Amino acid sequence: MDTNKALEAFAALSQATRLNTFRVLVRHEPEGLPAGEIARLLDVPHNTMSTHLGVLSRAGLVVSRRQSRSIIYRVSLNHMRETLGFLVRDCCAGRPELCEPLLEDLKPCCPPSKETVS
Repeated sequence: MDTNKALEAFAALSQATRLNTFRVLVRHEPEGLPAGEIARLLDVPHNTMSTHLGVLSRAGLVVSRRQSRSIIYRVSLNHMRETLGFLVRDCCAGRPELCEPLLEDLKPCCPPSKETVS
């Protein structure tokens, strides 16, 4: 990821409604949510939510797909992984033991169960 793409992602997330939208979508992975449901959950007018989703989409942070008459939005976890990787690429000047607390914090709160691990 280059600096401009990272800046675009950070700029998109630097507004409260967009950050909250992203966090709501993370909680609803992998199913995603229709735009209207996101607007309802965040108590945001539909047309305003559409604008915010457009910004997140152009920044590569969300993806959408049509399902019947709805558009379902999901987080682009790959893009977020690239963005986080951009931030910590040179972590601790090659001394990974110094970055261990950071890496521990990035572990998911809900690790996969033994049944889903292949």
